[in-house]
Amino acid sequence: MKICLIIDDYLPESTKIGAKMMHELAVEFVSRGHTVTVVTPTPGLRSRFEILALDGVVICRFCSGEIKNISKAKRAVNETLLSYRAWHVYKKYFQQHPHDQIIYYSPTIFWGHLVSRLKKLWGASSYLVLRDFFPQWAIDSGMLGAKSPITCYFRLFESLSYRAADFIGIQSPKNLAWFSENSKIKKPLDLLYNWAANDPITVNSNCYRQKLGLQNKVVFFYGGNIGHAQDMMNIVRLAKALRSEHSAHFVLVGAGDEVELVRNSIRLHDLCNMTLLSPVEQNEFKKMLAEFDVGLFSLNRKHTTHNFPGKTLGYMVQGKPILGSINPKNDLQDIIEEAKAGLVTINGDDADLLNNALKLLHNTGLREKMGANAKQLLLDVFSVQAAASKILAQMGRMSISSIPDRRIRSASFPATSK
Repeated sequence: MKICLIIDDYLPESTKIGAKMMHELAVEFVSRGHTVTVVTPTPGLRSRFEILALDGVVICRFCSGEIKNISKAKRAVNETLLSYRAWHVYKKYFQQHPHDQIIYYSPTIFWGHLVSRLKKLWGASSYLVLRDFFPQWAIDSGMLGAKSPITCYFRLFESLSYRAADFIGIQSPKNLAWFSENSKIKKPLDLLYNWAANDPITVNSNCYRQKLGLQNKVVFFYGGNIGHAQDMMNIVRLAKALRSEHSAHFVLVGAGDEVELVRNSIRLHDLCNMTLLSPVEQNEFKKMLAEFDVGLFSLNRKHTTHNFPGKTLGYMVQGKPILGSINPKNDLQDIIEEAKAGLVTINGDDADLLNNALKLLHNTGLREKMGANAKQLLLDVFSVQAAASKILAQMGRMSISSIPDRRIRSASFPATSK
């Protein structure tokens, strides 16, 4: 079977968890004998497009404006153009290379036009991997008005994205219930947890500890988006509360719209126990995580939906105990704590978060036990094999008779073009 994956960010350049997840999914499909093509934008690409291969996956990159870590207005414009740019650049390629299935990833909400065109062209079915509800989370956090013109604009494209899907995979039971109750789009829904390949790395040195001067420290590690949705001041408050614990240190790695807020807070409060680093490529990220002790995540308390941060997967892969802070009623707390893989509290209960951090800080045995349980949780619930099987099973339920006959024949296409 030929499968087309569409995502706004991908390897090898990307440091984002979504890019890593989709590549691991693509590699899993390839290992099962499927042919996989990825369509993805690449800001700053010197040619109009570029086709390359990575781990048996064909990657069709096209030139795009920046869509990460820029002003919100510029990002909205460049994301709006994603479908147009992909179709304009690759129309001939799409005509010559039909695929059987389309799997697209949200965020972003702007793939609906492209997916609809490809479904019509190929007679393919489509599966939307829906990881958050935008613009709902921005409304919840006060970034957007519920009925503002810009919100209505985003709602239009959100609806187009949903309508292009034959199936929608949602990442948690409570999100599944929320979407079913609140969305006007009546499509078949799947519970599709985030996933990761079980590929931990072993490090024989402590180069990052030495480089950062963290020998004999218990390091709480945060890797990923440093933005409004995460409420990074929640982590800053925890670091402030632990300043008297000289064995504790926080390392934050990533980018986002709250980087300057965190940097200024470190300076303002003289947080010598917190280090803020720029994003690193995936292999370096793994090395860093392998050296450190506790995986940390935070979610904005105002969210009404129930995101499962992808960064927790990396912590599980490396067998790290998890320290988390979430929005009320998020079912990730139940999953982590029932597996005894970490300690989770509600964002805003600073005393409880501090108490959980102290438990992990002072109890090496607890960290080791919860780390082992986190690894088992990955294998039991969040494996890439389980995700691939679920998607393929759902797509396989599409009746062959419902897919129009294809009359497009495969042809060659140049590897690069200016």
